[in-house]
Amino acid sequence: MAEQFHIRFATVEDAAIIGWHRARMFQDMGLVPDELFESFRTKSLDRLGNAVASGDYIGWLATEHDKPQTIIAGAGVIIREVPPFPLRRKNGEITIAEGRQGLIVNVFTEPEWRRRGLARLLMEQIIAWSRGQHIDGLVLHTSDDGRVLYERLGFVPTTEMSLGGGDD
Repeated sequence: MAEQFHIRFATVEDAAIIGWHRARMFQDMGLVPDELFESFRTKSLDRLGNAVASGDYIGWLATEHDKPQTIIAGAGVIIREVPPFPLRRKNGEITIAEGRQGLIVNVFTEPEWRRRGLARLLMEQIIAWSRGQHIDGLVLHTSDDGRVLYERLGFVPTTEMSLGGGDD
């Protein structure tokens, strides 16, 4: 399976496809109606282009080995700095984390390429990279469709809560 695909780092020139993936991801979840799609895609493109250029966004893109110009899936990480915090290791040991977390975003596979292991390959790349970068931990928000994959990779639900930014 993996030998059929090639995964590479995203560059500034890939900002348009990353913005497309982000907009499509939220559209597929039913969160971006058709009339807002283009506006959302454009805003995503602008922000992500700047983030890739500055190094604030690290992205991975997947292609078929024999068609490197056609991006079929992607995912990214935003590094966020937080104050140091206690971190319980799997062995029960408590250490003090440096405060570098990776927020995984934009995990998206084009519909015709789904269920072929691309999201898993991308996530394995992100996990390996984060270990090499000594990231304290990875967090993500998931759709119902992605939950099983992330749990199989070792992600666990947390106690995170949120307060929306809307008027309600």
